[in-house]
Amino acid sequence: MGLLSGTPSPFVDRSDAAHQLAAELADYRGRDDVVVLGLARGGVPVAAVLAKELAVDLDALIVRKLGIPDQPEVAFGALAAHGGHTAVVMVDHIVAELRRRNYSEQRLQAVQAAEGAELQRRQEAYLHGRTTEVGGRTAILCDDGLATGATMKAAIKAVRQSKPRAIVVAVPVGPPQTCAELEKLADAVVCLRQPRGFRAVGEAYRHFNQVSDDEVLAALPR
Repeated sequence: MGLLSGTPSPFVDRSDAAHQLAAELADYRGRDDVVVLGLARGGVPVAAVLAKELAVDLDALIVRKLGIPDQPEVAFGALAAHGGHTAVVMVDHIVAELRRRNYSEQRLQAVQAAEGAELQRRQEAYLHGRTTEVGGRTAILCDDGLATGATMKAAIKAVRQSKPRAIVVAVPVGPPQTCAELEKLADAVVCLRQPRGFRAVGEAYRHFNQVSDDEVLAALPR
């Protein structure tokens, strides 16, 4: 599902985007077989508002982008963990390009090891051993936007191992190609805006601050 008409005005902030997502997901309102999982960190503020609007359970799903060593903003893969399950995905064409550029396997493995350690730290900091059951339920995976989709793909792969009834991807913005790729992996994709000239998630927002650990903790169930 996607809305695409002209050049819409930017979302005010993540909360505004979440309210608009909630309107598209109204069919899930008040259902105890639904849980919203926010991809930490940036997806958690969106997920918190969305879960409150829908009156459903909320928790975090820990993900980490694997950034190219000298271009960390570009992902060559991603890690995710939920419910005792972990998953890794690679962006095949970027990995192939890195190999053509003679990046050593050791450098890429070092990035994966460092991000794996940070993923573990965030699991302990945000969840304190808590696991929200998703087996047999509809899991709505929520982020503040998509780019390559690597972290969302890893999230889907991790959550799928807990045998949910369905996985719904819910995001305010993302490129059409990424949304199409995710439709093959999730049971449904709700992306409010799919600009053909997509450049960065932050361009869809007036206010797009970095989300801190404290903000994540404040948004999650105690």
